[in-house]
Amino acid sequence: MRATIVGAGEVGFHIADRLAREGLSVTVIEQDADREAELRSSLNALVLNGSGASPSTLEDARTQEADLFIAVTDLDEVNLISCLLARELGVPRTIARVRSLESDRPSSKLSTSRLGIDVMINPQEVVAEEICRLVSHGSATGVVEFAGGRVLVLGYPVGEDSPLAGVQLRELGEMRGLLYRLVITALVRGDQTLVPRGDDEIQPGDTVYFACNQDELPAVRYLFGLDPDATPKRVFILGGGRVGRQLARKLAARKLQVTIIDRNLSTCEAMARELEDIQVLRAEGTDLATLEAEGLGQADVFVAVTQDDKANILCALLARKAGAQRVICLVDQPELVGLTPSLGIDARVSPRLATAAAVLQHVRGGAVASMAMLETGGAEILEFVIPEGNPHLGQALKTLRVPDDSIVAAIVRHDDVIVPSGDDHLEVDDHVVIFALPEAVARLQRFFGSGS
Repeated sequence: MRATIVGAGEVGFHIADRLAREGLSVTVIEQDADREAELRSSLNALVLNGSGASPSTLEDARTQEADLFIAVTDLDEVNLISCLLARELGVPRTIARVRSLESDRPSSKLSTSRLGIDVMINPQEVVAEEICRLVSHGSATGVVEFAGGRVLVLGYPVGEDSPLAGVQLRELGEMRGLLYRLVITALVRGDQTLVPRGDDEIQPGDTVYFACNQDELPAVRYLFGLDPDATPKRVFILGGGRVGRQLARKLAARKLQVTIIDRNLSTCEAMARELEDIQVLRAEGTDLATLEAEGLGQADVFVAVTQDDKANILCALLARKAGAQRVICLVDQPELVGLTPSLGIDARVSPRLATAAAVLQHVRGGAVASMAMLETGGAEILEFVIPEGNPHLGQALKTLRVPDDSIVAAIVRHDDVIVPSGDDHLEVDDHVVIFALPEAVARLQRFFGSGS
């Protein structure tokens, strides 16, 4: 399979690297000559210098031979034009990142069906949805829903006083089914992501990722020493851009009390007209006197979603000092993402990673129904739908040679969520949630597809 990628910034590079590692023949088109030179030494791909909106560049890249075309430059117009040209060249599947154009509205003249582009991904929408899940699940550092929300994969930090600190996973396995129903899918320890084994011991400072049935969440929170009934009621959002506005609407729809803050007068006036049942406050994120007067100290969650990573981190820390119970940041610079836990940031969301995951989900298609990615170690959580013809149907999981560096987290069969044991088996149309390190992904696609 051949793929052409236009734009090799953080998102494009990540996608190109993943697809090349999975055995695809990848061509990357990058307009920045200095960036192009860097890519040649770091990517297992053909790298060309030029614009994706240039027909001659696309022909030089042999785009007409590609099975897949992905445009993820920083310019929406270039992405759209590139995909239209690729379609004219006969590429069967095109994907564009579209950030500022309102192409997701049914009435928009830029809908995918009208343009002939197969998928247009709006990073702001992807990010707002991810933050909304984090706000709704208090204390979680990561939340992903699978199988229509019936299966949750959550990450929780382990503190010094956590009842899980010092516990071996084998001990938790012995209690599974008696006290709770979940599968520990990963341990994140510093810069490492570990596929858990029975003799692994949970340590303070770890982040534990697990899969469970939505109905089991109160029991799981109790296991982690958290209030099982705690739900946020009041949220402050810093940043009145597209992410902030979409997030405010989503949270207000869930009946949360939302205050959105921006320093720009015209932005605040526009939000006051657009956003119903949402308090709009004109202020700086560092103006604690004003924010405290408006109730910041009683906030359950403070979310910083401006376009400045450092400002987001600083304002979140100030909000914590003022009394906000939980703080969440939008942070995209890789060198800053790893610092946030040690600074006291409860959760962070990377637009780069969220967008790359959204693109890869559409790229893989086939048996992959949905997926998410972890920042640390590049691990993935995938949802496979088992097709007819899979050679492993009906076999007990304990007899299957599931690829190393992966773990089966849940099986959804019709309306039932199965926390799997070795005696469970696969059936046609099962939704199987799998945690995997990057090197296992290609093998998992073959294993859970119709191959072997």
